[in-house]
Amino acid sequence: MDRLAAMHLFVRVAELGSFSAVAQQMGVARSVVTRQIAALESHLACKLMARSTRSLTLTSAGAAYLEKCRVILNLVEAAETDIASEQHTPRGAIRISLPFSFGLKRLAPLLLVFARQYPEVTLDMDYSDRRMNLIEEGIDLSIRVTRQLAAGDVVRKLGACRMQMVASPDYLARHGRPLHPQELAHHAFLGYTLSNSTVAFEVNGQPLQVAVRSRLTANNGAVLTEAAAQGMGITCQPEFIIDDFLQAGRVEEILADYPMPALGIYAMLPGNKQIPHRVRVLVNFLAEHLAGPGSAP
Repeated sequence: MDRLAAMHLFVRVAELGSFSAVAQQMGVARSVVTRQIAALESHLACKLMARSTRSLTLTSAGAAYLEKCRVILNLVEAAETDIASEQHTPRGAIRISLPFSFGLKRLAPLLLVFARQYPEVTLDMDYSDRRMNLIEEGIDLSIRVTRQLAAGDVVRKLGACRMQMVASPDYLARHGRPLHPQELAHHAFLGYTLSNSTVAFEVNGQPLQVAVRSRLTANNGAVLTEAAAQGMGITCQPEFIIDDFLQAGRVEEILADYPMPALGIYAMLPGNKQIPHRVRVLVNFLAEHLAGPGSAP
């Protein structure tokens, strides 16, 4: 039995949750896959998967073995691809997790350029604002736009994004234009679901947290900016979301004299993996294109 091949097959079955799906991808009979997994279990003298007619789940031993297999396979791949160093043509698959709004507006065009530039790299893009466990979910790279990182995050900062407070001309005509951050307490606020009920500013060089009253919340900044454009309240959003609204005159920036902390744009990497050459090339590519005016680290 080729143990590395068996490990790779086990990882694919665990990720897809189906012998049949893996067999179809490989172009072989389902029995070939089941025999390979059975041989691996026999070699290890333990059950890796609990199988029924409708489902396939990992045993506790299988879950632990899955994580170690991913580490081993990535080390092998990194060793092979790094032999040719920087002259090596990037090739292979990259599973990348992307934030929804920033991913669609700013990253998708860049990733299409990258895909054309490196045709031997296959990109598997997942657009979601959900924070993922990169190791457990088999993600090679995650791009996140955030103000605060979690302990233990392995990241490279790619750039930064300015935050802006905006409201529609109609709303400001009806409710008045706030001239100081503290006045936000008297206005309807349109808040991001995943943030708290305060907004951070800098006043005279000192940090200031202002409590706000959210009339409407959502986990998508474009929805909140559209609500602001329709006169429903004030919202604070990153520039990549509100640019089009500002240019169309549907919203106006307010409190521009009181800067807010920028959001960092980060490449997040699995902590237990040697980074394959193709992933390093992609991170460098994104860093080069994202470190522009208004978004430099």
